[in-house]
Amino acid sequence: MSRDWESTFRLWGQAPSQTERDKCENAERAVRKAIAESAALSARSITVFAQGSYANRTNVRQNSDVDICVLCHDAFYYDLPAGALPEAYGFTPARYEYAQFKDEVAAALSAYFGYRAVTRGNKAFDVHANTYRVDADVVPAFDYRRYTSASGYHEGTKFLPDRGGTVINWPTQNYDNGVSKNQRTRERFKAMVRIMKRLRNEMTEVAIGAAKPIASFLIECLVWNVPDEGFGHRTYEEDVRCVIAHLWKETRTLKACSEWGEINELKYLFGGAQPWTPEQVNTFLQAAWSYVGF
Repeated sequence: MSRDWESTFRLWGQAPSQTERDKCENAERAVRKAIAESAALSARSITVFAQGSYANRTNVRQNSDVDICVLCHDAFYYDLPAGALPEAYGFTPARYEYAQFKDEVAAALSAYFGYRAVTRGNKAFDVHANTYRVDADVVPAFDYRRYTSASGYHEGTKFLPDRGGTVINWPTQNYDNGVSKNQRTRERFKAMVRIMKRLRNEMTEVAIGAAKPIASFLIECLVWNVPDEGFGHRTYEEDVRCVIAHLWKETRTLKACSEWGEINELKYLFGGAQPWTPEQVNTFLQAAWSYVGF
């Protein structure tokens, strides 16, 4: 008996249940309280907010942890236009170092949740789940500014992993652009993101190797690069077919997708330091097409 993919896709496309949302909100609320109760951080200007798939409402059950940013505004990282000098912008060296901030966040989380409930990772702290809340990945970060002129800049976040390197994120732009596309496609954009994530998860569970390297954020960005007219067909199955077919066609060569951006449209999706390639994506899409039986 063949599978009813239309019913499956409609189920997969639904937003997380109220119970799942409550547990996510409980985790976010608890982290915010842990930071607020820290004496070391009380004098700092800090914003605690959810980001990633939970904030964007594209999370699915298998990826129901919460990504929470603890953002300090007392110092910021920056990039200037070519040839510009920091002195012309009036910058002064920061007195508060990122390493100190991360250690203070670690102490605040451990004091509130208990040492056994918090694991320090290379990039984030894992606050373990319980019956009341889901896992929380807590990322300490500083403000980041990408200047386009002496008075204009794009604002994001930046942090330094323990093992070296830097990570720049654009949570506000990711959120705003996702909401806009979802509205333009009559809420099909986020539904298709959830469906493609659930499809990837199921393929991974049945040991289809092509699905393993495909990250959750990558899926969101891939679906973002499908033209708006690719959504809104009579059935969900037609939308899924269109999404996979378009992405497969355009990722056969790097040239065809070299100008694709992440959802934030401030970073290229392929090339540079990105951990994925068009070849990996194309192989996954071919496997997904065959798995569904298109």
